[in-house]
Amino acid sequence: MFKKILIANRGEIACRVAATARRMAIQTVAVYSDADADAKHVSACDEAIHIGDSAPKDSYLRWEKIIAAAKATGAEAIHPGYGFLSENEEFAQACAAAGLVFIGPPAPAIKAMGLKAESKRLMEKAGVPLVPGYHGSDQDPALLKREADRIGYPVLIKASAGGGGKGMRAVEKSEDFDAALASCKREAINSFGDDAVLVEKYAQRPRHIEIQVFGDSHGNYVYLFERDCSVQRRHQKVLEEAPAPGMTQAMRQQMGEAAVAAARAVHYVGAGTVEFIVEQPPKEHEEQFSDGPPLGKLAPSGGSAAHEVASVGAFYFMEMNTRLQVEHPVTEAITGLDLVEWQLRVASGEKLPLAQEQLRIHGHAIEARICAENPDNNFLPATGRLHVYGGPPSVSFERGLVRVDAGVREGDVISPFYDSMIAKLIVHGDTREQALARMDGALAQVHIVGLSTNVQFLRHVVGSRSFAEADLDTALIPREQAVLFNQEKIGLSAAVAAAVAWRLLEEKALETADPFSKRDGWRSHGVALRRFEFEFHGEPAKAELTYLHDGALRLAVGAEEGLLVFSREGEAVTLTFGGQRLTARLYRLGEAVHVFARQGATQITVVDRLAHAGEAHGEAGRLTAPMPGKVVSFAVKAGDKVSKGQALAVMEAMKMEHTIAAPADGVVQELLYAPGDQVTEGAELLKIAS
Repeated sequence: MFKKILIANRGEIACRVAATARRMAIQTVAVYSDADADAKHVSACDEAIHIGDSAPKDSYLRWEKIIAAAKATGAEAIHPGYGFLSENEEFAQACAAAGLVFIGPPAPAIKAMGLKAESKRLMEKAGVPLVPGYHGSDQDPALLKREADRIGYPVLIKASAGGGGKGMRAVEKSEDFDAALASCKREAINSFGDDAVLVEKYAQRPRHIEIQVFGDSHGNYVYLFERDCSVQRRHQKVLEEAPAPGMTQAMRQQMGEAAVAAARAVHYVGAGTVEFIVEQPPKEHEEQFSDGPPLGKLAPSGGSAAHEVASVGAFYFMEMNTRLQVEHPVTEAITGLDLVEWQLRVASGEKLPLAQEQLRIHGHAIEARICAENPDNNFLPATGRLHVYGGPPSVSFERGLVRVDAGVREGDVISPFYDSMIAKLIVHGDTREQALARMDGALAQVHIVGLSTNVQFLRHVVGSRSFAEADLDTALIPREQAVLFNQEKIGLSAAVAAAVAWRLLEEKALETADPFSKRDGWRSHGVALRRFEFEFHGEPAKAELTYLHDGALRLAVGAEEGLLVFSREGEAVTLTFGGQRLTARLYRLGEAVHVFARQGATQITVVDRLAHAGEAHGEAGRLTAPMPGKVVSFAVKAGDKVSKGQALAVMEAMKMEHTIAAPADGVVQELLYAPGDQVTEGAELLKIAS
């Protein structure tokens, strides 16, 4: 076994690998960028080496610096984590050339699975089921259209070297094919430098089910069952669970054996994931998610290349991820295994710890990715400081009923340089129903103040009909959008009551023995009346608080009026107003009061006009950056006339591009930055005159 390894990554996965290494008495070396000098993963390791500036291209993607750090510290092997260099064949080769063990598959296996068209040709030879389609090298547009007509519409055109949803177009009918192909090729050449495409049948109501596989250098292979990753936005996973709802043992074995065949075809070593699309029939023909018919059955010998599913659909190879997956903890939860430990053992030359017949499934696990983003604003990434970061009682980086894996601490800053994931919340139960209840309860205890997150959105997904009833496919989020977005579970009256109660509790804490310090509204005659102004979801709100002679408080919020009763119970506040009872944790940051309750979470802003009396109003025509990031391009120049909604600029933050649109008609006066410039949140990008 290794004595020391270097972890060529950051954040949660670096902390995850370090935790297992520490348990196995393996020393660890962290690498870090300027932005991560004080990051959690740096302190989680025994040593740390600075490798460059904040941008990934200047640090975590500089493999020559990483290899130099490994050799300088005496590390014997490098764990790449996921993302960055984890699927970079050149890096794997460079490690081997430097005498370092790459804790991952051999470089040829990474290369073989790296190109979609090539990997599918390999899978076809290995007998792994493929989506009906064309994966050939002849890219003549007329041939591609003939193939699409043969396959049958709808079809999906995909860039062979693509990923992340780029270079991908769905085509509903033959007459739309030429334009879609041209558009797809343009995007592919700009994004990947390669305009080769493949054409495949577009699956209806697809589920995304992946199989965890492991291989060793002695020729042994196993599959560690499946994960359902159908709940996605922007082709990125939101919730993952294991085992897949509705999976029968027969289909599990068929998909597992197909995944092992894929791994064996490229002489795979280490942890990998084979991803499949499972096509489902129209809902009226489907017997839903019980002990009913299987999701799939093996095609008869000599039949179709697809694994036909009796009245339910078919499963097809999509791609292989040649690394550990973000969602690997749900597999650990149901198997009781440590997959990072398996990686280390296999990379050091050991055989797989268990054979296929020794593996068992225990219960059900669900993982939620907690991200810094605003789901109600098209999932716009958020940045900022974690002024409050709290969660449920849990374990970290090990199996438990509630597990939270994170690479951040309270007070840390979520920067624009890396992806938006803050933490992973994993729950385990005896049944799916128990795991669902445990997930919602755990999410309710996640309190983050300082930036927008998707925590409440995740609660809405978990509580939606489709997810609760396991009516799963990759269109779940758009299908359930009416109950997922712009939901307010607390309401104006309760939010105002909470903000007023919090204000009174703050004042009470400042009282002393001096009777003149009391803020109890006492009057020798008459009653005391206080007025409050708030902003709630962008709308103004007013409240009046009356101190009654008997010490009671009467609150009026709009047309609603009633007694306000509240008390502090430990760190929580329990209040009653207008027939509502609410127990919540309250946090004040600046003028915003954040309310976290079992029902949900919200925030309300206290408007203090005196504090802002001297502030100037913002200039008309300003257009500012919605988050810190890099200016990618401008679509206009000084003097151009623009219309409301017209694209003006593109910014990049957290590995994603965002279009800045004109808020109104006008004329561009001046561009204040150039493409490639880094800008802060709120920076004025250009001036527009009306």
